[in-house]
Amino acid sequence: MEPIDLRALRCEGIRLYQSVAAASAEFAAGAGEAHLHCVRFEPGGAIGPHEAGFGQLFLVVEGRGWVSDADGRRVEVSAGQGALLARGELHAKGSDTGMTALMVQVRELAPRAGAHAAQTPRRGA
Repeated sequence: MEPIDLRALRCEGIRLYQSVAAASAEFAAGAGEAHLHCVRFEPGGAIGPHEAGFGQLFLVVEGRGWVSDADGRRVEVSAGQGALLARGELHAKGSDTGMTALMVQVRELAPRAGAHAAQTPRRGA
């Protein structure tokens, strides 16, 4: 699992399409079948340990929760934060207080060079 913090991404100004005060950063790329899910966790909700069937971007849009790796180590996430998970990676996720996230699944998903600049520090559970 690779934690990400969208607030820390180094974005470059968009110069196309008469853009004003807009910037972007591509932090992952993928190939193959893709799916997009809205995932809601009620307080105390969780998805137990399982292997990711696809490369996955899990991005919190509201609330706060956690994502854990194969060793059960949790990384706390809140709006604007999330995690990149490799296909086949054992992980779990949940929330003590409630959380809504977007989950983008792509057959093969890989972080772009420099994406590590967007990582959040690991926090113990």
